[in-house]
Amino acid sequence: MDTLILEPSLYTVKAVLIMDNDGERLYAKYYDDTYPTVKEQKAFEKNIFNKTHRTDSEIALLEGLTVVYKSNIDLYFYVIGSSHENELMLMSVLNCLFDSLSQMLRKNVEKRALLENMEGLFLAIDEIVDGGVILESDPQQVVHRVALRVTTSCSPLLTFIMLL
Repeated sequence: MDTLILEPSLYTVKAVLIMDNDGERLYAKYYDDTYPTVKEQKAFEKNIFNKTHRTDSEIALLEGLTVVYKSNIDLYFYVIGSSHENELMLMSVLNCLFDSLSQMLRKNVEKRALLENMEGLFLAIDEIVDGGVILESDPQQVVHRVALRVTTSCSPLLTFIMLL
């Protein structure tokens, strides 16, 4: 029996998505060319949302991809990897993202607060994943690094929150 042996790779994350409770994209970052056009990305996101928004589970296999997700109030967070990717690694990215945002937004992780502080979201995701490679999985470290970068460039409210 032939078995497929995959080469180890640091490129574990294919995409990070955040959608609202209507399935509309609030944030999307794709790290490869699985879905090269915006039209394909939107169709994929609609498919993911339709398959996951009514369930309480945390993982799905969809279109040959592993999708881990979490919902909170009016947001849905998704981390996507290949079908052979370790679900625990993807879940650690998801938990780090959610916990980092929770700390940055003072436990008020909901659509309005997120939209008002998108620059903090962008910085946090850049600290967690770069080009599909997981850089950090400790939310305390992410919040600390974002705070160092935020103090000179972001909104006064986010700067105040980060410095507390």
